[in-house]
Amino acid sequence: MTMNWHAKMITHRKEKRIAVYFEKNIELITRIKQLEDSRWSQSLSVWHLPNTTENRLRFKVNEPEGKSVLSTINPINLPHLQLYIEEIQLKGYSPNTLQTYRNEFGSFLYYLKERNVQTVEIEEIRTYILHCLNELNLKEATVHSRMNAIKFYFEQVLKRERFMIEIPRPKKPLQLPKTIHQTDVKQLFEVTKNLKHNTMLKLCYGMGLRVSEIVNIKIKDIDSKNMQVFIERAKGKKDRYANLPESLLLQLREYFKEYKPKEYLFEGQFGGAYSSRSVQKVFKNALLTAKINKDVGIHSLRHSFATHLLENGTDIRFIQELLGHNDIRTTLLYTNVTDSSIRKIKSPLDDIN
Repeated sequence: MTMNWHAKMITHRKEKRIAVYFEKNIELITRIKQLEDSRWSQSLSVWHLPNTTENRLRFKVNEPEGKSVLSTINPINLPHLQLYIEEIQLKGYSPNTLQTYRNEFGSFLYYLKERNVQTVEIEEIRTYILHCLNELNLKEATVHSRMNAIKFYFEQVLKRERFMIEIPRPKKPLQLPKTIHQTDVKQLFEVTKNLKHNTMLKLCYGMGLRVSEIVNIKIKDIDSKNMQVFIERAKGKKDRYANLPESLLLQLREYFKEYKPKEYLFEGQFGGAYSSRSVQKVFKNALLTAKINKDVGIHSLRHSFATHLLENGTDIRFIQELLGHNDIRTTLLYTNVTDSSIRKIKSPLDDIN
């Protein structure tokens, strides 16, 4: 017998709970009664349970994420969110930064419910960060991002200097760039038969571009005489030039003849810039078709570009310039991936076998 039910987060008597809705069913009631701290609410006519990681997984309930969290914020904090957004805009932050900070700060406001964010003290923020780590099981990088968003409000909007200096930050793991071997990169191109899609992937790898940079290239940015492409207002609002691979010039001309783009190099079905999500989907489909069993995204083509340049002896400073990194330490991460001297060391096990 199929049992239909659904669950969602609720606030009941000022406590976050998971409500489970279903038509009266003896078997389901028996099961729920066996769960720790399960209760029946006469006023709401629903069974509800503690908001724990285990219960969220069991009943497939997640706290709202991303933009969806904004609709869950208590009206008392909506004016503060608006001030927050305006401050970010006045400081000229990028749309991506605005979106990230707004959504992360929105998650904090969602957590506060009817509590006015202006009155929050440092100990309450500390409790919230522990909640993010222990209850929500957020990754260290996400917690850092959330702390930065909250810090911006108290220090930039409310002008409380060094407000969060007392709260330690979780140590982030050292994550090395994920790369693809050159033979696999070649295979990706070979299985991608669509000219437009193939050109996109080759530009990502051949110039070490971010997906956001690929979709924002305009026709006027391409200088075929000097074999360069102008990358305008990239990450950090930084302009730079990227070298156009000579091997791609003929393909680009063929692409222009077939697709006749008007403003952007890669345009959507109804004009305008091609979406980043669509380019990512192109890459994922190519991975599947090429049967490359690696858990990587399209950004791995940029990582592979840098790694393969290093392996070919290109100076790290030039790679930093080509990638548009402000800090050389970011570029130096690739040396951990490309240390061919270490990789050539033979294991003593090989001498025994």
